[in-house]
Amino acid sequence: MSGWLKSMKIYADRRMAVMLALGFVSGLPFLLVSSTLSLWLKDAGISLAAIGLFSIIKAPYSFKWLLSPLVDQYRLPLFSRLGRRRGWAVFLQLLLIAALLSMSFTNPKLSPKLFAAWVFLTALFSAAQDIVLDAYRIERFKPKEQAAGIAVFVFGYRLGAIFSGAGALFLAAALNWSHVYQIMAAGVFIGIITILLTREPENNKASRPYTLRAKIVNAVIKPFADFMKRQHWGMILLFIFLYRMSDAYVAPMAYPFFDDIGFTKVQIASIIKIYGLIATIIGTFAGGIIVSRLGLIKSLVICGFLQGASNLVYVGQVYAGNSAPILMINIFIENISGGMGTAAFVAYLSSLCNKKYTATQYALLSSFMGAARDLFAATSGMVAAAVSWQNFFILTTFMAVPGMLVLWFLIRTKAIKDG
Repeated sequence: MSGWLKSMKIYADRRMAVMLALGFVSGLPFLLVSSTLSLWLKDAGISLAAIGLFSIIKAPYSFKWLLSPLVDQYRLPLFSRLGRRRGWAVFLQLLLIAALLSMSFTNPKLSPKLFAAWVFLTALFSAAQDIVLDAYRIERFKPKEQAAGIAVFVFGYRLGAIFSGAGALFLAAALNWSHVYQIMAAGVFIGIITILLTREPENNKASRPYTLRAKIVNAVIKPFADFMKRQHWGMILLFIFLYRMSDAYVAPMAYPFFDDIGFTKVQIASIIKIYGLIATIIGTFAGGIIVSRLGLIKSLVICGFLQGASNLVYVGQVYAGNSAPILMINIFIENISGGMGTAAFVAYLSSLCNKKYTATQYALLSSFMGAARDLFAATSGMVAAAVSWQNFFILTTFMAVPGMLVLWFLIRTKAIKDG
């Protein structure tokens, strides 16, 4: 018991307040180009198939590793006075505010191409911001502290998602979507204020190479060469792509499903987001403690099984229909397993990074995770339109199996270690 209590003391560290705020500003934009956007598009009369295809516009999340060498090595004029990480963070947050405001002034029905362009830029600046904030998070904690730092960061991420999810839906019940997105853009200032009040990680204060050849080698060649030294690195990438596939495929269709069975925006906001936050908090912090006590291997196995099986709760909702009590139970189960899975998986991704190339390597790894969410999941709307909701959710449950098989291979070959 004393060991478990000692593991929890890390949450009192002052760095956790910074992680909370940075997690918030990281989580805020994503729903604005995903599930919240899906409901806006549905209100505008866009088809399910087209809503699903909007996942492709979020491609920057899947290919942000292409941006990471630039963010990892290049120092911005003027902004670099804040430091490499902090300078990039403030710069990208200003661009993110501009993109969200532009998106708010565009009608998705009347100007679909222009609207899609603003969605793409919002996703681009958000993905680039994630590169910086993930690198900042990893560089501020020791290896044994990573899981706790991740738990608080993810907690903040969920709070940001509540603001852009439940908050946006509550606002949309009284305001038009343009005004809602303008209010969401103002939330990004929390990140700017936090960054200005924090300090640059120590390892970023050292001098960097200035020749063009040295920059290319350090920014592009060395990070990838270093990662490919790992045993079964190709299977590791495949595992990262597959591990959260079941959750990723459901995400674009969740809000349209709840809307189809008769839940209002207020119900979706209050039950799915606010009530679900309680479960997510429990799951995320539990995940951080479980990783600390049981190690990565057992945590990945447990969480992988739970996050796949939890999709079956949606099947129960199909039969229950518009039943708020059943929805509360289902959301609790789904969110607590999702929170645990996120904490364990992000801890694993962080453990793979060499701190010399934090931004590039983490962006590469998280991009493979995002590819399942943003590219493969683009077909979710077509599948949902072709089959019943019940069969759709059963199918997504079985999508967890390939990832678990690859995990078994990595464990057996000792390519995943607890230490």
